[in-house]
Amino acid sequence: WRLGHRLFGENRVQEARVKIPEMPVGGEWHFIGGLQTNKAKDAVECFDVIESVDRVDLAQELEKRLAAAGKKMRVMLEINVGGEAAKHGCPPEKAVELFQGVRACSRLEVIGLMAIPPFREDPEQARPFFVALRQIRDRLQDSEGVALPELSMGMSHDFSVAIQEGATLVRIGTALFGPRSP
Repeated sequence: WRLGHRLFGENRVQEARVKIPEMPVGGEWHFIGGLQTNKAKDAVECFDVIESVDRVDLAQELEKRLAAAGKKMRVMLEINVGGEAAKHGCPPEKAVELFQGVRACSRLEVIGLMAIPPFREDPEQARPFFVALRQIRDRLQDSEGVALPELSMGMSHDFSVAIQEGATLVRIGTALFGPRSP
């Protein structure tokens, strides 16, 4: 905070509920982890942006919680560009369907896409996944007639490649804070 950073990401709702109230007012908080519908109420209370909307039922639950709170929220659609069964995210071929389902929720504003590609030691090997996410975003913009300015992709080990491919948001927690405790 002392260095002027004001945008923070958190991937656990429970940790955010403790951390965010301890921080000075004025930061922007993004949820970047997998979100279960039973945590939607807490997420709506804690975060400014949810980057990991990957299902229409989650969007509908967020919509319900936002209506109760009298709020609107910016969201991003998480796309599983690597097709990994262990990761969250909508399959690329279902991106239009997900977008249309989320857009039907009047309290949610879709501002872009997010992806966490398969980990590769060589950051260059992540490039095809970043390209794929950008192309999905471009196709959505064209087919749906919307602006989706944000691409959240890239982490501590591959963020420079992600930026080259159009990332507007990167996650560099490990490089700044070290590995997470188990």
